[in-house]
Amino acid sequence: MLVLKCAACRRKLWRYRKIGPGEVHRCHKDRIERIWNMEERQGKVWCPCGRALGIDRGGHYAMDKKAFTYSGTKQGG
Repeated sequence: MLVLKCAACRRKLWRYRKIGPGEVHRCHKDRIERIWNMEERQGKVWCPCGRALGIDRGGHYAMDKKAFTYSGTKQGG
């Protein structure tokens, strides 16, 4: 389970179940376990501090890898 945080303000964004060893390029909506801070507007995902985190692509968010950090463990896949 990974915990994603905003790179600008360090707020917790959401808890995500990552499958596989690769980088977090997209977050599938059905794997987001808990949301702490997030806003959706104009087809993008935003942190409350005003930083754009990614683009809403329907079933997943295409993430801007410079906009967030994460900690935790990835599930083998």
